[in-house]
Amino acid sequence: MTAPLTPPPHEHSTYQGWQVPPSAGPGAATAYDKDGPGMRTEVREAVVITVAVALGGVLLGLLWWWLAPRVPLVGDVVDGNWVVYLKDTEGEQAVGVDGTFTLLALAFGAVSALAVFAVRRRGGVPLVVALGVGGLLGALLAWRTGVWLGPAQDVIAQAKDAGKGVTFPAPMKLGAKGALLAWPLAALVSHLGLTALFGPRDPEPGFEHGPYGEASAP
Repeated sequence: MTAPLTPPPHEHSTYQGWQVPPSAGPGAATAYDKDGPGMRTEVREAVVITVAVALGGVLLGLLWWWLAPRVPLVGDVVDGNWVVYLKDTEGEQAVGVDGTFTLLALAFGAVSALAVFAVRRRGGVPLVVALGVGGLLGALLAWRTGVWLGPAQDVIAQAKDAGKGVTFPAPMKLGAKGALLAWPLAALVSHLGLTALFGPRDPEPGFEHGPYGEASAP
């Protein structure tokens, strides 16, 4: 009687070479699947941040209209036509209007960066783009809000309503358009500083995390 022929234990089948190695861990087979939804989540968060930051421009516009100095104008009649002059030709009210907007925009940029960092500690390209775009849109919205809330743009009509020689405020005007970049620049710089100081740190080189999160030597 002869013994039945059975294959050696190491020759069961050849399809095992296509399986995921045990050392790869249970999450290795789904690593690719996690990348896609992660990026989609970041994009959704970036859209929400952009809208939220941009809507803050309404508050900035209100504060600018409230705090900015008024530029005094005066109307007169010359040869039967109404003309408008600056009451104080050496006044610095126009510079103060631009300066108020710039300082407020810098403060709003720092606050928006702090709020975003408090909600989401990690950085990322979508988040940084959202801060920059949202800050720029917010500055534009603040500018238009302040102009809309301020005095009418038709200074001749204002002069006629006020009367000859009567002082009236000039329309809100942003002379230095570069002030619109104060908010996005302040937001990006502030968020970069917060991330560098308080953001999560990469693991030390030379150590790898084990399957249960503990650090182990390579």
